[in-house]
Amino acid sequence: MIAEVYIDIPANPVNKPFDYRIPESLEGVVAPGMRVTVPFGRTRRLGFVTELKEVSTFKKLKAIDSVEDHAPVLTQELIDLGRWLADSILCPTVTAFQAMLPAAMKAEYKKIIKIEQPEQLKIEDADLASFFETTKQPIWSEIVKSHSELLKRINRAIRQGSLSIHQLVRNQATVKKVSVISVCATKEQLRLELAKLDDRAKRQKEALQFFIKQSDLSSFHSPIHALVKDGLSRDAITKLVDKGLLHLDQMEQFRDPYKHPVEQTKPLNLTDEQAKALAPILQSMNENEHRVFLCHGVTGSGKTEIYLQSIQRVLEHKRQAIVLVPEISLTPQMVLRFKGRFGDQVAVMHSGLSRGEKYDEWRKIREEKVQVVVGARSAIFAPFKKLGLIIIDEEHESSYKQEDMPRYHARDVAIHRAEKHHCPVVLGSATPSLESFARARKQVYTLLSLKERVNHRPLPSVHIVDLREEMRQGNHSVFSKELLEKVKDRLQKNEQTVLFLNRRGYSTFVMCRSCGTVVKCPHCDISLTYHRTQHSLRCHYCGYEQNVPATCPTCDSDAMRFFGTGTQKVEAELNRLLPEARVIRMDVDTTRKKGSHEKLLRQFGEEKADILLGTQMIAKGLDFPKVTLVGVLAADSLLHLSDFRASEKTFQLITQVSGRAGRHSLPGEVVIQSYTPDHYAVIDAARHDYESFYREEMTIRHRWGYPPFFYLVLISLTHPDPAKVAVAADRIAAILKNNLSDSTQIYGPVVPSVSKIKDRYRYQCMVKYKREPALVPVLHQILQHFQETGKDSLQVSIDLNPVALM
Repeated sequence: MIAEVYIDIPANPVNKPFDYRIPESLEGVVAPGMRVTVPFGRTRRLGFVTELKEVSTFKKLKAIDSVEDHAPVLTQELIDLGRWLADSILCPTVTAFQAMLPAAMKAEYKKIIKIEQPEQLKIEDADLASFFETTKQPIWSEIVKSHSELLKRINRAIRQGSLSIHQLVRNQATVKKVSVISVCATKEQLRLELAKLDDRAKRQKEALQFFIKQSDLSSFHSPIHALVKDGLSRDAITKLVDKGLLHLDQMEQFRDPYKHPVEQTKPLNLTDEQAKALAPILQSMNENEHRVFLCHGVTGSGKTEIYLQSIQRVLEHKRQAIVLVPEISLTPQMVLRFKGRFGDQVAVMHSGLSRGEKYDEWRKIREEKVQVVVGARSAIFAPFKKLGLIIIDEEHESSYKQEDMPRYHARDVAIHRAEKHHCPVVLGSATPSLESFARARKQVYTLLSLKERVNHRPLPSVHIVDLREEMRQGNHSVFSKELLEKVKDRLQKNEQTVLFLNRRGYSTFVMCRSCGTVVKCPHCDISLTYHRTQHSLRCHYCGYEQNVPATCPTCDSDAMRFFGTGTQKVEAELNRLLPEARVIRMDVDTTRKKGSHEKLLRQFGEEKADILLGTQMIAKGLDFPKVTLVGVLAADSLLHLSDFRASEKTFQLITQVSGRAGRHSLPGEVVIQSYTPDHYAVIDAARHDYESFYREEMTIRHRWGYPPFFYLVLISLTHPDPAKVAVAADRIAAILKNNLSDSTQIYGPVVPSVSKIKDRYRYQCMVKYKREPALVPVLHQILQHFQETGKDSLQVSIDLNPVALM
């Protein structure tokens, strides 16, 4: 038998299956979807088996070395999905396969040095021979680092044939094992041993008495750490194992990231609106029909309950469900809702888990120990075989699009998978993306509307504050008078406030007041952000960090000043103005440690703080009864970015964060502070008027030819030399103009707003089109040409339907 194998090298020249002979010893073992180690060139590489066949067009075939998995890691559906992704988003097929597996399963390649002729090496270089005899596993990279003085001698020995280099392919996934004790003696034998022991073996006697008391020894199994916790001595247990009375075994155990007991919840009574929205979803499931539903419901309208009751029906049909939630709203609150309803049938996948925990959650899915997966973007590749429903909550979120290879959008993958499984997809949002809402209007998707909050709770009242007017009145604080008064009022009433600012750090930039020099990152074309806690300047693109200069690096004056406002500065201002207020700050800097996100939200939920101040991560998914005031400190922070979606993102963010107020019995209020209070995105968000925003924004998109009226392709190039990247960009623009039809528009090449990142200069070309059959072949041709000639470190990336243009 012959296996078709995709090699674990994500590059276009090897983006095709290679034929390998299956040795007799592995016949009947190798199956499509497994990973195997194969000889490739002079090295060993990991590869994905995609097909088995009996004949090959090639005469001399190399054989597979070994099999990495005891069961396929990709189902046949996922193999087909990987090929579809590779064609539709122009990525190497193996990159699509890699994206489907947890990080712990990525291959690790190490070169090790082996002695081929020990006697010859002793004669040629006795010291080198003794060095290798005492080194357990001589890894090439470690020898280069720690024993560079030996390199010349090692290379000479390799040339002479007494040493050789071998590639070691290691799978990084590890299964957690625990020591488990069982009893392999009768109660009579245990009593005889107890009688034989003298008084000094007190701990062994206690252990024997414990086992004699057990009702059924034949079925007794317990992890050793649980017995020690019950007061038995580990040493005594080990001695009884040595005597053959107890048996010690290693058993696999799934790591459990959610150890807290979860209170089970029951389905809630639905409102008329909710029941009306749920009915067509259930009908689609009953009829095994693929449909896409857009559930457009105001914040607090009970979309989650619709999701839960849909999943309940899926489980009754003995099928499986995937629920995607944006990473930042995958809060413990959200997880508990699903765990509370479906208990151990739920696996959770998100970035807060360790590599081992993610691997175990993925194994539970593959082994069908769970029927529901709740996770961020990559959970769309869960290896379920009987999918009955896919839900994408907050479907407008840009984080559903992966920004690096493979640049897939989870929504497109969900719809493709659901078509194959003949099941519905539910997209939910209070502020759907314009593309999705336009498709619902054209009846490509089915629109389900929820216009009322549950129990007819009113939407929060919204006040827009003109910050220009505040400045004219001499108020240079981060807080308008109105917002500060309302925060003080909440403190007196013992209610809670959420303050939102989409910028972390203390100040946005540091500038010299004498000559106007702004301190920039030496590796990126971006100003450094001041972080007060470490008194340092940091680049949010590449992580570069430096101390704050005492004098200006250009004119040497001491007029360095901090400009702009970040969350750290707002926190300092709150502590100054309201010293009695207890403040929790949530941004990337305070949530770096594992579990810190959960811990801060739990403290706020337990009312250990009055004010929650944060960036985007507090805008979604939070539901606290005591929050009655939301303050948006700078509504225009996204509005003036060079991105055609800037207004849409502003509207979505203000609407989402406003929705955190007044979700329970207490009424909510929102204060939006803005320098452009008359912008339609701000006004419509204040009115909770999505329809009005949609009409206004669609008019502008139509006028300028942007999605959903046109499709976009963004081609980005980077190189350490600005001249070389400019020449390549001109060349690509010329290829596009010469090969595409006149109805397709080519823009660029241009330098983007951030012209350099990590010492690499950037250029972009953009293609706008409606129907262009020649496009994909031309893009393939561009990629192939520049990857084959791109040995001078030019990088070309192509993003079909980009979400971010920066």
